[in-house]
Amino acid sequence: MNHNPENSTGQSQTYISFVRFALWHSGASPLYFKKGLFPLPDFMYIAQIYKTLETPLNRSHKQKAEDFYPAALTIAGSDSGGGAGIQADLRTFAAIGVFGASAITALTAQNPFEVKGIHPVPAEFVKAQLDAVLKCFSFGAAKTGMLFSSDIINAVSESLKGYSFTLVSDPVMISTSGALLLEKSAVKALIDKVLPIAKWVTPNIPEAEIISGMTIKNAGDMKKAAAFCAEKFGNSFIVKGGHLQSGDGNITDIAAHEGAVYAISSPVAEIESPEVLHGTGCTFSAAFTACLAGGMNWKDSVISAKAFVLGSLEEAARVGKDIYAMYPPLEDYSGQISLKRF
Repeated sequence: MNHNPENSTGQSQTYISFVRFALWHSGASPLYFKKGLFPLPDFMYIAQIYKTLETPLNRSHKQKAEDFYPAALTIAGSDSGGGAGIQADLRTFAAIGVFGASAITALTAQNPFEVKGIHPVPAEFVKAQLDAVLKCFSFGAAKTGMLFSSDIINAVSESLKGYSFTLVSDPVMISTSGALLLEKSAVKALIDKVLPIAKWVTPNIPEAEIISGMTIKNAGDMKKAAAFCAEKFGNSFIVKGGHLQSGDGNITDIAAHEGAVYAISSPVAEIESPEVLHGTGCTFSAAFTACLAGGMNWKDSVISAKAFVLGSLEEAARVGKDIYAMYPPLEDYSGQISLKRF
């Protein structure tokens, strides 16, 4: 199902917004209704709640002083085409029901087919952005994406010292179109400064090969690389398998967590055209971060993130005459995700 003008309705979008709001108001996670943990509320009931509020869409209204609406931070580059980077992260946070803040590391001139230019943000200004948001917000989780240079990596790692929220590192190195998004001289800094402070790291196969020093040609190699990296850095790794489709029609990611290895599988999405795959890695790590920020355990978070990516591909939006882009799904795809010990 694609988000085309003829099959999208404002009413369904409003309904989902009401559902998310009603569940938050009752203390439930915004994703729980999609996972079947709560019955889907009746529209009239939600409308009744909406009418009783003095400031209906202000989530701070009548909120307990010790409670916070879930918030997450993304530290990444800007994608002028909107499909990846900061734009994809904040769109994903919002769709899942998490407040998003950001620190932009670089401006890019790009679309799904090419990166025409990169303008890195000065490291001191990256630090200024982080200082501004970290002293103000209570984040449940944060993620890093494109960090580009050693100077920016140093600024980010220094700024994050002393904070206890869960950090997810998506070690972005090369764009879908093949452009270098991390200077070669900065690879060591990323490995030495960011990966050790992350709770979770989510490389794709080429990135996992660089981090582990291994060649990855199959799921067994993914398992070895994920387990090796998790032990080396003392954290958890999810090696994304999108570059390595299995013969059974599934895409399988491998997670190494607390000494155990898991396979997370989903069917291959039916896509309209190849450019829709732009931003899949950013979207997965952002969805995973948002779910963790909302209080989900890691297994529910990774299943929800994988389902969110699958749904975003299946329900891609037609944003130009010959171009489709990932877009937050309206349907629940979690039933199509498998997680098991490997």
